[in-house]
Amino acid sequence: MEDEGIIVVTTDSIPGYKIKEIKGIARGGVVRATHLGRDIMATLRNITGGEIKEYTQLLAEAREEALKRMIESAKAMGANAIIGFRFATATISMRMAEIYAYGTAVVIEKE
Repeated sequence: MEDEGIIVVTTDSIPGYKIKEIKGIARGGVVRATHLGRDIMATLRNITGGEIKEYTQLLAEAREEALKRMIESAKAMGANAIIGFRFATATISMRMAEIYAYGTAVVIEKE
């Protein structure tokens, strides 16, 4: 995946490129809380069963924001790629969750 001029991969290498320099850990996180409107809809869906689309959308938005912040972190270090990319999540309270994106910021060049 290439996003904002930075290649982001889950692997430890990128075919066709060599790692010239390791810059460090790029990270980006976001804490999102639910709100009353989504909670009401989620409660109704929980009773009837099925996907809770309001929360699916909330978490998708949080992942995108965490990814964006990680890329900004890598750019600030002078990297042009991120290898070993992962998402992590943690529950902070009953209505809040942290989404965290991290990977190794590197400078790559074509082989």
